Amino acid sequence: MRSEPFVRFRHPIGVSWKVRRSSRRAQGSRYGGLTVLNSGINRFSSLARLLVLLPAFGALASNTGHGQIPELAAKPVPSPGKGEQTAVLAGGCFWGVDAVFKHVRGVTSVVSGYSGGSAATAQYEVVSTGMTGHAESVKITYDPSEISYSDLLRVFFSVAHDPTQLNRQGPDRGSQYRSVIFYANEDQRQTAQATIDQLNKAKVFSAPVVTQVVPLKDFYPAEGYHQNFLARHPHYPYIVYNDLPKLRRLREQFPELYRQ
Repeated sequence: MRSEPFVRFRHPIGVSWKVRRSSRRAQGSRYGGLTVLNSGINRFSSLARLLVLLPAFGALASNTGHGQIPELAAKPVPSPGKGEQTAVLAGGCFWGVDAVFKHVRGVTSVVSGYSGGSAATAQYEVVSTGMTGHAESVKITYDPSEISYSDLLRVFFSVAHDPTQLNRQGPDRGSQYRSVIFYANEDQRQTAQATIDQLNKAKVFSAPVVTQVVPLKDFYPAEGYHQNFLARHPHYPYIVYNDLPKLRRLREQFPELYRQ
């Protein structure tokens, strides 16, 4: 069994460094027509450097919330017998978004993955180039009799990420961290677009919402070591400074939706 490839983990300051590979891959690897040089798409330096620089980013991350999003649009009444439904959302690093929705009542599962690109490039080290069209995403399976798609979007816009940041999220930079709602049907598209229009009209944020609303083509689950990352690594510095504050805001702003 292959050990967890920690060399691929991210850190929030965007530092790259060269990673020694075997001779078979020393000249780079090809994925779907892209040649990826083994030069440190991965973003970790020493833990000491991380701990020196992270407090400032932590302060930034803990202050990116905009308060609870009001119920701006009428919520559709779930039809009995529809069964579970899915939503695919992208809002920066999937570690934190995954963790937020795992604590939302009515959500039955959350999977971290990639959407927007092809199967051939749906691998972390390739997606991290920002050249694949993929965004780090989460696939949320939920019970519409317990929570609506509109309420999932309220959590998405107010707690899970900052929808006014273009091609970035907090300390992470690149199109793979863009804000996207991947809609699966016309109802989801209309709900998403109406929500964004009303948020902008009401000037809920100090800057316009830049979230894209695009059709879902495919969702590709991420590598196993990315799944349920916060629960498995709650003391990891990136998690402590960037993602645990999101869970606190979820509990404070949506007590009726929060579950332990």
